[in-house]
Amino acid sequence: MAGGKGERLYPLTKDRSKPAVPFGGRYRIIDFVLSNLINSEIRSIYVLTQYKAQSLVEHLERGWTWRVGGREGFIRAVPAQMQLGDSWYRGTADAIFQNLNLVRDHGADAVAIFSADHIYKMNVRQMIEFHLRTDAAATVSCLPVPRASATQFGVVAVDDQSRVTGFVEKPANPPAIPGRPAEAYASMGNYIFNASLLREVLGDNSSGTSHFDFGKDILPEITSSHAVFAYDFRRNRIPGLREGEQAYWRDVGTIEAFYEANMDLKSVVPQLNLYNWQWPIMTARFNDAPAKFVFDEETRRGVALQSVLASGCVLSGGYVKDSILGRNVVVDAGAEVRDSVLMDNVVISSGARVRRAIIDKNVVVAPDDRIGEDLDRDRARYVVSSDGIVVVEKAPDTPELLSRNW
Repeated sequence: MAGGKGERLYPLTKDRSKPAVPFGGRYRIIDFVLSNLINSEIRSIYVLTQYKAQSLVEHLERGWTWRVGGREGFIRAVPAQMQLGDSWYRGTADAIFQNLNLVRDHGADAVAIFSADHIYKMNVRQMIEFHLRTDAAATVSCLPVPRASATQFGVVAVDDQSRVTGFVEKPANPPAIPGRPAEAYASMGNYIFNASLLREVLGDNSSGTSHFDFGKDILPEITSSHAVFAYDFRRNRIPGLREGEQAYWRDVGTIEAFYEANMDLKSVVPQLNLYNWQWPIMTARFNDAPAKFVFDEETRRGVALQSVLASGCVLSGGYVKDSILGRNVVVDAGAEVRDSVLMDNVVISSGARVRRAIIDKNVVVAPDDRIGEDLDRDRARYVVSSDGIVVVEKAPDTPELLSRNW
């Protein structure tokens, strides 16, 4: 499901859908769900797109469609086609309803419906095995959270056998997990359905006005008549986990959450381990040069400390600390970048300083400019989040960067 608008991530989603937003220097958000599926040996994948999908489709073509092959192996982008009416997707269930022909034509027994909007590492095969072992008609992936914070989620109520008994949206008094009174199950928006059940519950949805979403409409309605189970994501294990490493899932739907998830990557021991070669996060490949550090005698700089730098970066006498730099970022002599996320092809010109900012692709920060030091001035030029993070929107391709010889 890759059609999310991601309105709370504006302006990062001004020209792209949320799954296409860059993350961690070299990835896009959708890379995580696709990597999980491929690593779990699930190779028949449809990507349902809708909102501003051009960059997402280009990324899929460049980085994913060639990874699997054969009759049963494919990754295909499926645009909203209005095959059954004149409306776009009105929710998760409606998106599947409008593409039930894909389920029928493929002859699937079960269908995994996963969001492309989150950053997580998950062995999906284990959830499928749980689905089959419990003889479930549908299975919901759930994240145990403290009951005190569960009021912000859609909460799943279960019995002592993990069978779902109800769904509550942002409840004031969240139902506890049996035997774990301090915790509640938050739905992750990832589901496995028997194909026959999908056809049954969605078959007459063409004229309905309220059955558009799985979490809000379909699943609450069928829990009394079908076996719906909750899968505890905390029990999920992938190969190559470090000692003490926990299952990782983050909703990066706000600027603050997106920023914090990126900042975690530069930690000495990040919660999201991108260096597990037994469970790689895959993405598009580029013919970039290695990162390059040029020491400037005058400024005595040309270093990066506790930071993540993608390929092609050039620190030409610049200073970077506690930051994430995407591909082909240039930090000129005397420039400083701290506590920031810089996406591909950004240029920080001589003497400029950037603090606690997210700078989207192709932006050139002018010589001696300041970003993140005077928020009132920044609000007049850029977007500043409620937590004081400055977000500079994407610029057109940068001729200056393309013409410079490093």
